Amino acid sequence: MIEPRPRCWWAGAESPNPDPLMVAYHDEEWGTPVHDDAELFERLALESFQAGLSWSTILRKRENFRAAFRAFDPAVVAAFGLDDRERLMADAGIVRNGAKIDATVGNAQGVRALAGEFGSFDAYLVSIVPQPPATLPPDAISGSLPATTPVSDALSKDLKKRGFRFVGSTIVYSFMQSVGLVDDHLPGCFRYRGQGQPAISSGTSPGRGSCSRRRTR
Repeated sequence: MIEPRPRCWWAGAESPNPDPLMVAYHDEEWGTPVHDDAELFERLALESFQAGLSWSTILRKRENFRAAFRAFDPAVVAAFGLDDRERLMADAGIVRNGAKIDATVGNAQGVRALAGEFGSFDAYLVSIVPQPPATLPPDAISGSLPATTPVSDALSKDLKKRGFRFVGSTIVYSFMQSVGLVDDHLPGCFRYRGQGQPAISSGTSPGRGSCSRRRTR
């Protein structure tokens, strides 16, 4: 049973047939800060695989992705070889895109390199993305939010320079939204927090209105 609450429109909670996975993702994950490197790597990989697809498709395949990519442990994925690539290309439970699979393995190697240089992938990210996470002003409105920002441009550029693939600025900004490097719940959403306020949990009381997602979910 989905609890009636004002949510971002992309969660689809008010649609005739709401997707519980989408609603739970909105309520419990999107915009909540993540600091674990394996989870950060998973979110970046899933954002990359989502390009051209709906986010609900990725959520339905998420457990299959986790099994196929060995819980997205960067050290394990970085060591994947040709046998693993063949296994992944034969796995109907995931998105079988060779370029994205190859990019994910290469990006795992990049995450490992960044962890060696900065201490963790998380530490690298916050060295580029200003903290605490930016929030929206109380007069922000749906439909006015850009698909990229100067910060996502900078992070995308640096990741590409380090050999990462499928990390264009739009994908990178969606990743930033997902893992709470920014908090883009609009004032009407029950997850909204005012500027300068600490992050709120999924149990916070409902607010008013609705909010917007950067990319179509």
